[in-house]
Amino acid sequence: MKIIVLGAGKVGKSLTQHLSNEDYNYDVVIIDLHAEKVEAIVNQYDVLGIVGNGATYDILMEAGVSEADIVIAVTETDELNILACLMAKKMGAKNSIARVRNPDYLKQRSFMRDQLGISMIINPELEAANEIRRILLFPSAFKVDTFVSGKIELAEFRLKENTRLNGVPLNRLGKVSKSNVLICAVRRKEELIIPDGDFVLEQNDRIHVMGQHRDLVRFCQDINLFKQKTKRIIIVGGGRIAFYLARQLVEHGIQVKIIENNPKRCLELSRKLPEATIIESDGSDEEVLIEEGIESIDALVALTGLDEENIVISLYGKQMNAKKTVAKVTRMNFVHVLDQLDIDSVISPKNIIAGHILRFIRAKNNKDDDSSVKTLHRLVNDDVEAMEFVVTPQSRFLDKKVSEVQLKDNVLIAAISRERGFVIPKGDTEIRLKDHIVFITTDRNICCLNDLVRR
Repeated sequence: MKIIVLGAGKVGKSLTQHLSNEDYNYDVVIIDLHAEKVEAIVNQYDVLGIVGNGATYDILMEAGVSEADIVIAVTETDELNILACLMAKKMGAKNSIARVRNPDYLKQRSFMRDQLGISMIINPELEAANEIRRILLFPSAFKVDTFVSGKIELAEFRLKENTRLNGVPLNRLGKVSKSNVLICAVRRKEELIIPDGDFVLEQNDRIHVMGQHRDLVRFCQDINLFKQKTKRIIIVGGGRIAFYLARQLVEHGIQVKIIENNPKRCLELSRKLPEATIIESDGSDEEVLIEEGIESIDALVALTGLDEENIVISLYGKQMNAKKTVAKVTRMNFVHVLDQLDIDSVISPKNIIAGHILRFIRAKNNKDDDSSVKTLHRLVNDDVEAMEFVVTPQSRFLDKKVSEVQLKDNVLIAAISRERGFVIPKGDTEIRLKDHIVFITTDRNICCLNDLVRR
């Protein structure tokens, strides 16, 4: 598969890294106006680099756009990304993906897909805001991913000192909680475990739990992890993520206060978000945070343009007893160090959209589109993938019991969603046509449902 990436910035570099780590032999071309950026990526990864404007005919021809399976435009300019995708499609590229960040273009996404032929429109700030919203609406969780259009959730929790699961083997989970959930992955320090029934949970384990929202809430209550609903939030930084997030939160009746030091941006936010409180000040100033009531809030979200500032603000929020802290971190080089800090959730917009684009690429690797991956989330520092598929007439799973399916090593059937509800699979559970199945796996060579079965 030939993939052309336009833009060698943070997202372009992250995407190239993810593609290089995939088990497929992708033919990747990176294009950017800045020679030093292109050179750095070419030296680090096995890709071809071209210096130039990716929205021009000559550069696209040099990159071999007519033979490209996917062109991904992630430059800093929305209009350039859209133009490049239109050019690429006209010149023979099979699929195109454009990063479009301006909120003014949000309502035009369907038109750009359906009428202009752009395969995928992706907005990293909106996707980051969606992820933060899910975390804030489920305050017990560090991370929440969704499947089957939100019907199934995969939540990450940390087992604290007073949690009722410490020292409990998974085959006795039903004695502690009657909720219909499955613990499908555990991270213990640097070790990743896909557990069996004999696995014993310990304090500070990070567990990934699959279930419907109401069952996950009950699970948290049963094991003494439940936190009250989020009602008051302070957001430090008034960029695009803050705008999208605040707009979503006020719709849920949550009191939102944004602290932003740019006067012009404050006026713009106050016009667009009349229900939110906009404070023109420096959110990294301790006195400002105290004055704005940091000691009585439910959550603090740090979304400034500096990773270090976001980390320090989040740590200060924890010190001041904020129940939940979320930090935006662009550079994830020191993710293991971040795990040791007292920050509840770390969000990386570039990694979020890289995951969305990888799902699209995996689907295009599969000739039978109906059986392609529908949803893909990466967990545990990208070591594990949670993938959703739909059972088709071609599936080798069809009409078989779970115990009869010869799955590859390190593959777990975590959940099944069907018309009449949600099923935690057992050995005698029969797999039916049109079932949505969620798998947990460490195998990066999965494009379709049948790839999960031993040959």
